[in-house]
Amino acid sequence: MKTVETTRITVETVVNAPLEKAWRFFSEPEHVTQWAFASDDWHAPYADNDLRTNGKFKTTMAAKDGSFSFDFEGVYTNVVPNKSFEYAMADGRTVNVAFSADGPKTKVTETFDPESQNSLDMQRAGWQAILENYRKHVESN
Repeated sequence: MKTVETTRITVETVVNAPLEKAWRFFSEPEHVTQWAFASDDWHAPYADNDLRTNGKFKTTMAAKDGSFSFDFEGVYTNVVPNKSFEYAMADGRTVNVAFSADGPKTKVTETFDPESQNSLDMQRAGWQAILENYRKHVESN
């Protein structure tokens, strides 16, 4: 039997905000819609989030010109409030998100299984861009 080895991708940022605020802005739908997109020509018109083990989430990501949209959704498999959560996306890939306080700042690290359609570099860049939008949103509010 042959095992396929998949390289997980990690992206991270340091947010100039306390842990509780960083966690809240990452999980509350009214904030998620303000940052969950990789470029300025996209937006997130809808988000729903039940951040608990076995809870579900869904965020609609859409091109502002209306040409394309998709739902990013999944189920939380493990949630430790203000520390970390794990989820399985609709396609079965998994993601781990960890928060760690460092004085007045919070480090956020996401590690995820890549998909097979786009290059690892493209996926890393897209997820990093979204994480940077998150950082900017937290720090400006």
